[in-house]
Amino acid sequence: MGEILDPQALRRERERLRREGQRVVFTNGCFDLLHPGHIRFLQQAKALGDVLIVAINSDASVRALKGPGRPIFPERERAEMLAALEVVDYVTIFDDLTPRALIADLLPDVLVKGGDWRPEEIVGRDEVEAAGGRVLSLPYHEGYSTTRLIERIRATIG
Repeated sequence: MGEILDPQALRRERERLRREGQRVVFTNGCFDLLHPGHIRFLQQAKALGDVLIVAINSDASVRALKGPGRPIFPERERAEMLAALEVVDYVTIFDDLTPRALIADLLPDVLVKGGDWRPEEIVGRDEVEAAGGRVLSLPYHEGYSTTRLIERIRATIG
């Protein structure tokens, strides 16, 4: 089971992992309703390194990005669900609209996002590549969009 750490504790842990030569993979998102597309993506991300860090948007930043009806689950519950996954080593919550500052601080070896992001659009790309890291857009799993799932649920319950 993964650990939920605040960004400062995660920074200290990243330094320890760097000293040990661990290859760190980083991804981020809202992860509002966990679905098979998320699970497959996280499994693929973890396969790229030794340690997987998942940074999730705070409730305030999800509302700013997705609207007043989101998130469905509060940040602590979203973090808890992700940390319970075998492939996730660390979860942290960030309050900014993008994780750029967090990525610049941690400088992961690999930065990944889903295939709905082109590599040149991935926030933190410049910082990671400047530090010698890789930035990848992993295949998108068709049919698994949290926004579409929420719309379908709302349509069925009227």
